[in-house]
Amino acid sequence: MAADRLSTRHLLGIKDITRNDIELIFETADNFKDVINRPIKRVPSLRDITIANIFFENSTRTKLSFELAEKRLSADVVNFAASSSSVSKGETLIDTVNNILAMKVDMVVMRHPYAGAGVFLSKHIKAQIVNAGDGAHEHPTQALLDAFSIREKLGDVAGKKVVIVGDILHSRVAISNILCLQKLGAEVMVCGPTTLIPKHIGSLGVKVEHDLRKALNWCDVANMLRIQLERQDIKFFPSLREYAMMYGLTKPILDSLDKEIIVMHPGPINRGVEITSDVADSKQSIILEQVENGVAVRMAVLYLLAAQGH
Repeated sequence: MAADRLSTRHLLGIKDITRNDIELIFETADNFKDVINRPIKRVPSLRDITIANIFFENSTRTKLSFELAEKRLSADVVNFAASSSSVSKGETLIDTVNNILAMKVDMVVMRHPYAGAGVFLSKHIKAQIVNAGDGAHEHPTQALLDAFSIREKLGDVAGKKVVIVGDILHSRVAISNILCLQKLGAEVMVCGPTTLIPKHIGSLGVKVEHDLRKALNWCDVANMLRIQLERQDIKFFPSLREYAMMYGLTKPILDSLDKEIIVMHPGPINRGVEITSDVADSKQSIILEQVENGVAVRMAVLYLLAAQGH
C-alpha cells in the first residue's frame, strides 16, 4: 500500500516525485474512475478550492481534461487563455499570476512554452502549481495517465517493454514518460530518425533503435508520438510522406508481428502520419482509454495536492 500523502506540494515534473507518489496517484485514480462511471459523476472533495487554468499555449485536450477533472471534484474554476490576453502586450508571468492570485486562487494549472516556468512560479507564489506542459521539458500528468493506462491493460508496469516512437527531440511527453516508466520498473526504448532523437538520450538508460520493425518486435507497448511540426524551425526529415513510410504504424505492420502489442498515442493524432486510422481504431489501440483515464488521473493529482495544501 502506498503512503497516504504525496511527498510534494506541487506537480512540476515526474523527476520530482517518488514511486510511492505515483502509486498513490494510481490508487486514488482507481477510485475516481469508479466515480466518473456513475450516473452522478461529481464528488464534493474540492468544494472550497479555486483552481486557475492558465494556458500560455493552446492545448484543447489537456485543458478540457483538467477542467472536467476540476468540475467532477466540485472545485471553482477560473480559465485564463494567456495567448489572447494582456500577455501578448508584454505583461510578465509574475504580473499575470499575481493578478490571478489577487482573486484568491488555491491552485494553478499551467501550460507554458518555456521549460521551468512552473518551477519559477512555485518559488514566487503561494498557490500550488500543476505543470500541464512546459516547453519540450515535461508533461507529468500525460506520463501518469499513460502509465496508468498500461497498468490497467496489462496489470502492472514493472517488467514491461515500452517503445516511444517519433519526435523524441521536441516532446515533453517522451521525457516525462521515460522517467515515469523507469520509476515503475519498465524497460524503455526510443525509436525514430536520428535527427529526432536527442544525442544524450542514452544517458537516461533507454535503448535507442532506428528500425521501427525491430522496435515493435521488442516491445509490449508502442507509444506513437505526434510529429510536432509547430516546434520544428528547421527540417528534421525530408517530408511527412517519407516519415510515414519509415516510422508510420500501419495495420499490415501490426498484423505481421508475432505477438499482440498495445498501441498508445497522446493525441492529437496526425492520422496517416504516425499511425493510420485503422490502427488508431483497432482493438489493440487504447487511445480512448487514455482520454478517459486522463480525467481520473488528473482528479487524483488535484485531490492529493489539495490535501497537501491545507
